[in-house]
Amino acid sequence: MWRRLGTPVPPQSPIRGVRLRPACLVLSFLFFVAAATRVLGAERAKVVSDAPYTQRRPSVSGLKNPGRQMICEGNAQLRICSAEEAAAEIRAKDTMCLGFGPSQPCSLLAAMSQRDDWEELTAFGGMLHDVYPVFTNPGVHLLSGFYGPAERALRNAGHNISFLPGDFRRLKLFAERMAARVMAIAAAPPDADGYLSLSVAAGATVAEIHRCGSDPDRLLVVETSPFFPRTLGLLPDHSHRVHVDEVDIMIETQRKPMELAEVEATDIERAIAACVRDFVPDGATLQTGIGGIPGAVAGLLAEGPGGDYGIHSEMFTTGLMRLHKAGKVSNAHKGSHVGYSVATFAMGSAELYEWLDGQEELRFLPVEYVNTPMIIAANRNMRCINGALMVDLAGQVVADTIDGRQHSGIGGHEDFTSGGSFEADDRSMICMPATVVVKGETLSRVRATFSAGTVVTTPRHQLDIVVTEYGAAEVSGLTVRARAQALAEVAHPDFRAELHKQAERIG
Repeated sequence: MWRRLGTPVPPQSPIRGVRLRPACLVLSFLFFVAAATRVLGAERAKVVSDAPYTQRRPSVSGLKNPGRQMICEGNAQLRICSAEEAAAEIRAKDTMCLGFGPSQPCSLLAAMSQRDDWEELTAFGGMLHDVYPVFTNPGVHLLSGFYGPAERALRNAGHNISFLPGDFRRLKLFAERMAARVMAIAAAPPDADGYLSLSVAAGATVAEIHRCGSDPDRLLVVETSPFFPRTLGLLPDHSHRVHVDEVDIMIETQRKPMELAEVEATDIERAIAACVRDFVPDGATLQTGIGGIPGAVAGLLAEGPGGDYGIHSEMFTTGLMRLHKAGKVSNAHKGSHVGYSVATFAMGSAELYEWLDGQEELRFLPVEYVNTPMIIAANRNMRCINGALMVDLAGQVVADTIDGRQHSGIGGHEDFTSGGSFEADDRSMICMPATVVVKGETLSRVRATFSAGTVVTTPRHQLDIVVTEYGAAEVSGLTVRARAQALAEVAHPDFRAELHKQAERIG
């Protein structure tokens, strides 16, 4: 018999309808976790250890939920209810931790937006799918670890949203210190043994999910959908699943994971990708982000003659799936987690989510493990491919702010820039077009110096290679003047002479 260590919370006040705006797609993503401590007793521990790990569904399109009947019959404490009923369990004065990005409980947030009685609700999350009206309520304060279009819109409209600066793996500590009374996430439906796969995201909340599930004074809400793929972790330390014993409320939906359309690479992005390709040998271990450049790199590798690659990436994308499908990924030479691709979350196309369902070749691990620089460096021939907004001649990188205002988030930028260049056989690449057009004016992304108030994402000593459409500047190990000259050389020709002039004054 499954046991539940929890007590229901008194329902809240009436709700009213609010129309939501159209969904905003969000770009790259990132969250927290540590080893889980369960207080479930010896009998429960035996159930967990003896239960089978993989439970393959026929397909996410099959809308199968093999564990639901067992839950209804075997766990009287678990409440299966509507999003509106679940929203009523959140107090007008409360604290709440949300799944990041693809693991957000979107139906619950929509239902919460129908209430107008919020007095002092503090919510911690990041990479919102939509501009949910609940976050426009003056009684709600949103703490975000990563801004997407929705967060920027809320900020620009003057609503109560604040950015928490910290790399992705550090967000785990923020969640632990907050110890929110309510944890709300999205997951795959329970299997026949009562396990809900954490699906498309492990991120930074895994440990806090289990802590919440074992605390009778806290509330764990899980929104499920048969369209969320059942994905795997690595036992014994990273199971990437939660048992129904730990869940207070389950909301059943037919919601599909947020899709990110594949971006057609521009001619400039293809030129950058071709330059990156020259640094990727057969058997390399790859990390990429999202966007035109990483997609173009994955396309070149999938279509090219090389292969035998490994994957160790914060984000698993549609492009990385295509590498798998092309037979280019073996994970045979990584030196760490041989035989498996490793990621902490996934975002991409519907095809990607279908492929992920029951996928044995990819394992999801907590971000504080995946993004640790020494773990990254443990992979052989690591090749990290990330973007930036600007680089100065000193080698400082700006990747998450524009004119000092928060634009996105820190994520794993510095972790992979550093972890991808620790060992002699590793390389870390920062990729960006040489120019950007702002208010009709063409500006160089390679700057002599940054203006006052510029916020640096990754410091100069972490930098290895900068790639633009004009070539690659390999700066690691160069003097300050030599690296400035190398960076000036990959700038747009219209700005190159002045940058070289400035480089001569350095040192």
